[in-house]
Amino acid sequence: MVNYKSSLKLLKQLDWKLIAIVLTIFGFGLVILSSATHLNTNSTKALFQLGKQCAAFGLGAMVIGIILLFDYTLIGKHYKELYLISLILLAVVLIPGIGAERGGARSWLNLGPLDLQTSEIVKLTFILSYAKIVESKRDRLRTIKDIMPLIIYALPFLGLLLAQPDLGTALVFMCIIAAMVFTAGLDGKIIKRAIIIVVALMPIMYMLMADHQKQRIEAFLHPEDITLKGNYQVMQSLIAIGSGGVTGKGLYQGSQNQEDFLPVQDSDFIFAVVGEELGVIGMVFLIGLYIAFIFRLIYAAQQARDFYGTLIVVGVLGMFGYQIIQNIGMTVAVIPVTGVTLPFVSYGGSSMLTSMANLGLVMNVYMRRKKINFG
Repeated sequence: MVNYKSSLKLLKQLDWKLIAIVLTIFGFGLVILSSATHLNTNSTKALFQLGKQCAAFGLGAMVIGIILLFDYTLIGKHYKELYLISLILLAVVLIPGIGAERGGARSWLNLGPLDLQTSEIVKLTFILSYAKIVESKRDRLRTIKDIMPLIIYALPFLGLLLAQPDLGTALVFMCIIAAMVFTAGLDGKIIKRAIIIVVALMPIMYMLMADHQKQRIEAFLHPEDITLKGNYQVMQSLIAIGSGGVTGKGLYQGSQNQEDFLPVQDSDFIFAVVGEELGVIGMVFLIGLYIAFIFRLIYAAQQARDFYGTLIVVGVLGMFGYQIIQNIGMTVAVIPVTGVTLPFVSYGGSSMLTSMANLGLVMNVYMRRKKINFG
């Protein structure tokens, strides 16, 4: 049962600094998106996309409101049900006739006029579920035997994602898992062994990759070869950022962006638009906002009233941290290209809703960081 009186009082405990940072990132993103969608030359299409982005943000705010009504500790008691629901959502897209293929991965449900990427929903349910399992192992992760239950619990998720195949999302889940397990007190010796094992298994992992995934690795290792798929996008991205200089060419003035030399400029490579049109100053400003955002998440994790709450925030932190580093990194050619969006900036309803819902989890934990007398 939702206690509405308690919920209204809890609203006073929200992290308004975090909210202000997110609103600033979103507002900045809308300005950049208006250029990436060519508002200056194709206003009808651009206004539709901008409207859709605002609608997704507004819907996400409503989702946050719903999430805040329920105490996260009560939700955590249903972690087994969340675990089962998560696996069903990941498995259903693999069924022929139900799942739809986009970008080489069968990760979508075709719902008529809408496509739903179920793994975006599962990010939320997985964090809530996995945090409960990790909580029970706190400070008892000294041997491989200790950590094995956590590995076994996570393997079905990773297996289903790789079966789609969606390596990018699988990496997001790995970062969520790593962040939580590390926070729970994973012994340093296990970390060292894990790194050695991963390095040793890289050749095998490469052999098991899909062809398009291998092409991305080859392209990253040979950036000078623009015949390799992915290198053209990165090359255009580097040209855009390099031509922007310190102050940029000005909003709506970037030739790489405006003349569509830069691919997927409204989503995967939107950071390059920032570099070309607002220069180093614009990029540093946006990165500064993300750093402030990350620090507020760390603060929320530290302020949680219990370890379960801390793990939830850390899981969200792992998700956002990976997406920010991956998106910016691939734009400047220091990380292989994957289809990862820039949180609160890239165009996309599913991405925005997922980001907002996970932000709601953080706010849920933070607003309940201390007991309040409601009498």
